[in-house]
Amino acid sequence: MLMSAPLHFQTIAELSAKLSVGQLSAVELTQAMIARTKAVEPRVHAFNSFDEADALAQAAASDARRRAGQSAGALEGIPVGLKDVIAVAGQPLTASSRMLANFVSPYDATVTQKLQSAGAVLHGRLNCDEFAMGSSTENSAFGPSSNPWDLTRTPGGSSGGSAAALAAGSAVATLGSDTGGSIRQPAALCGLVGLKPTYGLISRYGLIAYASSLDQIGPFARTVEDAAIMLGAIAGHDPRDSTSFKTSLPDYRAELKTRRGPWKLGIPKEYFGAGLDPEVGAAVEKAISFYRSQGCEIREISLPHTQYCLDTYYIIATAEASSNLARYDGIRYGHRTSSAKDLLDVYQKSRAEGFGDEVKRRIILGTYVLSSGYYDAYYLRAQKVRTLIRQDFLNAYREVDALITPTSPIPAFKLGEKSADPLAMYLCDIYTIGVNLAGLPALSLPCGFTQSGLPIGLQLIGQPFREADLLATAHAYEQAHGWNTQFPSL
Repeated sequence: MLMSAPLHFQTIAELSAKLSVGQLSAVELTQAMIARTKAVEPRVHAFNSFDEADALAQAAASDARRRAGQSAGALEGIPVGLKDVIAVAGQPLTASSRMLANFVSPYDATVTQKLQSAGAVLHGRLNCDEFAMGSSTENSAFGPSSNPWDLTRTPGGSSGGSAAALAAGSAVATLGSDTGGSIRQPAALCGLVGLKPTYGLISRYGLIAYASSLDQIGPFARTVEDAAIMLGAIAGHDPRDSTSFKTSLPDYRAELKTRRGPWKLGIPKEYFGAGLDPEVGAAVEKAISFYRSQGCEIREISLPHTQYCLDTYYIIATAEASSNLARYDGIRYGHRTSSAKDLLDVYQKSRAEGFGDEVKRRIILGTYVLSSGYYDAYYLRAQKVRTLIRQDFLNAYREVDALITPTSPIPAFKLGEKSADPLAMYLCDIYTIGVNLAGLPALSLPCGFTQSGLPIGLQLIGQPFREADLLATAHAYEQAHGWNTQFPSL
C-alpha cells in the first residue's frame, strides 16, 4: 500500500478533497505550511516577506465560508505563494530590488483578485531576480534562493523563489511570471510543473512590468492536474489589460480526462545540438520514446530562425525594460537618494543606488537600441525577426499538434558558477525564449533525474490558446511516470 506524502508535499487535488470532507481545516493546513516554512526557510530563502497573521486570518475566513456552505471555489483554503512582482493590496511589492524595498502595494493584481475569488489563502511574497531579470535568482537585492534538491545550487530564475518554495513544501502552489523562460526553467531545475500560458490569456494588470510584450503570469504546481486547476482560476479576459484576449475558457481540469492522444508531436532539430547536457538529452529522448510507444506520430521538424532567438530577445526585452523602468526616478515612489544636490542628481543617484548591476546592464542596452540612429538597425530589425520566429512555429503546427524539447540545456548549476559571465547565464534560456517571442503556451514537467539526483525538465510547446490540449499531452506522460512523487529531503 502506497503511503501518502507528508501534508506539505500533497497536491491541491488531494488537499481540497480533505478540506471538503472536514478531514482538514484551512487553518490547520495554513499552520502546517507556516511551520514548514519556518523549518526550511533559513536554508532555502524562498520568501522576501511573510505575513503569518494575515495568512491565518484568510484561512479562518475560508473555514467560516465552508461552514456556512459558501465555499468560494476550486482553491478554497489552499495556501498559494506569489512572486514578488504581483501586487497584493497592503503587502510589500519589491520586485526583489532596493528600488522598491519599502514599497507596499495599494491595490490587487487581477490574478490576486481571481485567486481570492477562488478561495485561496495568499501565502507570502516570493524571491526573484531583480525586476524578473535573470536565470538564477542571484540578482535579488535580498540574496539568492537555493534549490531544495541541492542547497549549493540555483533554483533557476527569475521565478526562483516561487519554484524553491513549492519544491521545499512551503506552499501548495505558487505563481510566477515568464518573460523568457522564468517559470519553465525554474520548474525544470526544481522538479515541478511550470506553465507559461498563451500571451493574453492571463491579465498582466498588477504585474510589475519587465518587457510588456513578453511577460506572462503562470502557475507552478506539483502535478499537471494542479496546474490545470490553477490556470482555470486565473485565466480570463480583463478590460484593465489592453493585451488581454477574449476567448472561451474550457474546464482545463475536466478536459485532462477527455482529451486523449495519440498526438502528432514535433521534435525541433535545432533544440538537440551543441550545449545540451548528455543526461538531459537522454532523459528527453526517453520521454519521446514513451510518446512513440503510445502511438503518437513523432516527426523531426525545423524552426530555422531559432539561431536568432537569443539576439532578438535581448534587443526587444531590454528595449521594453528601458522604457518600463524609466518610471523609477526617485520622485513619485521607490528609492530616493539622500545626497542629491539638484533634480538631475535625484534622478541619477536614485537610479544608481536603487538598481542592481544586471538591471543597469539591461537598461543601458535597451536605451542604446532605442536611441536615434540605432532604432532601425536593432529594435525594428529585431521585431521583424520576431515575426519570422513566430511564423516558424505556426508553420510547424501545420504538421504537428505540439513540440517536445528540453526545458533547460543543463540541470541546476552551482550558485555563483555563472554570475561573472552574463552570456553564459543568458544561454540557460536558449530553449525557452522563442516561446515568449512567439506568444505561445508551453509547459515544463519532470522527466527524470541526473545521476547526482538533480531534476530534469521536459518542455511541451503548444498552439495558441490550446492549453487544454497541452495539459492533456503532459498529463499522459505524467500519469505513466512517478517523477512528481519524489521530493527533496532537506
